Amino acid sequence: MQGKGTEKLRINPRKSWYQNLAEVTIDGDFEASFHLKRPQPSFIGLLASGWSPVYPCHVTPREMRQHPIGTGPFKFVEFKPNERITLTRNPDYWKPGRPYLDGIEYTIIRNASTWILALGAHQFDRTGPGFVPISLLKEIKSQAPEMSCEIASWNTSRTAIINRAVPPFDNPELRRAIMLALDRKAFIDIIGEGQGEIGATMQPPPNGVWGMPAEMLRALPGYDPDVAKNREQAQRIMEKLGYGPDKRLAVTVTTRNVAAYRDPAVILIDQLKEIYIDGTLKAIDTTQWYPTVMRKEYALAFTVTETGLDDPDQMFYENYFCGSERNYTGYCNAEVDKLIDQQSVETDAGRRRQIVWQIEKYLAEDGGRPIIFHPRSATCSYPQVKGITVGVNSPYNLWRMEDAWLDR
Repeated sequence: MQGKGTEKLRINPRKSWYQNLAEVTIDGDFEASFHLKRPQPSFIGLLASGWSPVYPCHVTPREMRQHPIGTGPFKFVEFKPNERITLTRNPDYWKPGRPYLDGIEYTIIRNASTWILALGAHQFDRTGPGFVPISLLKEIKSQAPEMSCEIASWNTSRTAIINRAVPPFDNPELRRAIMLALDRKAFIDIIGEGQGEIGATMQPPPNGVWGMPAEMLRALPGYDPDVAKNREQAQRIMEKLGYGPDKRLAVTVTTRNVAAYRDPAVILIDQLKEIYIDGTLKAIDTTQWYPTVMRKEYALAFTVTETGLDDPDQMFYENYFCGSERNYTGYCNAEVDKLIDQQSVETDAGRRRQIVWQIEKYLAEDGGRPIIFHPRSATCSYPQVKGITVGVNSPYNLWRMEDAWLDR
């Protein structure tokens, strides 16, 4: 993860998590010591997240992509792209008596109507954790009324990303106009049927530990609930920059061609029309999406900020720190970097929270990566599925399935 080994990961977006790690030493077969350059209270949380798998040193990253191995409760059997992933019970799992299941099969079906019909036909026991949009719940209940669906926060904000190096988006005033044009409640009402939260970079309370209180949030650009007033300010900014009803700004809005990205991008394009910006949607395949944004081959894009856990170190170092691979907009502010380091070393949660909110204010005012809304989503399962906990701080945690069992 630090990029120091002879074998390199194809992409290493988590490298920034471990810049404070000086070295790791071992004492026998069962003990390792992590030596940090400075105190970092969140370090244990970073190690424990679902985005910190343990890679075996004797297996190359290339082999791991095709046939991953590890010390988890299940062992890899087979991966057929766009079809399924098959796992079997690990008899050598370190926790006695676990897992309970003999195996797991994850079936990949891209079309929502198809997999909902399959649920109704009892071909599956549950849906993927947190991947069911609120808009599909009525359809699921009509096909499988006995299913139980748990709605939870997801901590994967829907986000606009603006290429600060590409004119005219290199102008902070234009970026501010985009911030002011957003009607965040409309996104929640349309995409989540009213289920969702408005927040800044960190996950909003009560599920988010570090999110700003509502009164402080409303003071940020574009967060005033008076959308008409915000857009009037945005129009004045655009007119000052030379745009108007008779001279509109044409832009391509790039996004990943999956519903969680594509559907909100359409709403974004519609809202930008209010401030003389005419957007054209460019939806690209997942295999092209990540290289495109990492090479910054876009002007304005819509993305999902996937989050490994609710902690400022994970969010800020990965997405906003100078030089991070996942810093899609190329944001680099020495003052913000200094504050990120300052909050990272702080052991008092209250003082750390104050610094985090100061960083949030900087990021919102600069407008390079406007947070549009924080969605909620659902996990559905039949009554026979037991022992599963649905997390609220990231959809990428609590996947071990070591306590899951079927009551048949």
